[in-house]
Amino acid sequence: MQNNILDILERNPIIPVVSIHEESEIDKVYSALSAKGITCIEITLRTPYAWEAIAEFKKRYGKSMDVGVGTVISVQQINKCVDMGVAFMVSPGLTSTMVQNLEHSGIPFIPGVATPSEIIRGMEIGWRYFKFFPANLYGGIEALKSYGSVFNEVKFCPTGGINESNHQEYLSLDNVISVGGSWVIK
Repeated sequence: MQNNILDILERNPIIPVVSIHEESEIDKVYSALSAKGITCIEITLRTPYAWEAIAEFKKRYGKSMDVGVGTVISVQQINKCVDMGVAFMVSPGLTSTMVQNLEHSGIPFIPGVATPSEIIRGMEIGWRYFKFFPANLYGGIEALKSYGSVFNEVKFCPTGGINESNHQEYLSLDNVISVGGSWVIK
C-alpha cells in the first residue's frame, strides 16, 4: 500500500525538506542538493510561492530529481499534487477524508504520526511507513526505540529537529528507513 513509498524511502535515506520563497532560489537549491548526491526534494507548502516553485522545479529538474510535496493538509492539496504529477506527498497528519484521497491518488505518500493511536490507525488502514513528526517534540530517538518494540512492522521517516549532528543516530535505528530535514541545504 501507500502507492510504493517504500521505493522512494529506500533510495533516499536523506530527504531534504525545503521551503522556496522565490524563483531565484530554485537553481541554487538544486545545485546544493545535486552536489551532495541527493536525488529527491520535499518542497513544502509553507510559502505563497510553493505551488509555482514545485511546478518550476519539476519542469527544470524533474528528470534527475524526485520532486515531492510536503505539508499536504487537505484533499484540495492532494488533488493539486495529482494534477501536477508530483513524485511523492508528505503530510504532517491525517483526516478521514485525506485517507481515501491519498490511497486513490496513485502517488506515493507518507502520512505524519506522533502518537501510538495515530500509528495504530494507520496500521488498521494497511500502512507501514510513517513520517514521525515533529520528532524532537515527541521524544525523538527514545520514542522511536520504544515504538520499535511495540510496532515492529512499522518504519519511520522522522522529521523535526533532525540535523547534521544527529541524523546518523536516527538512521542507525532499525525502524528508521530515512530522515527528513532542512539542514541539508543550509
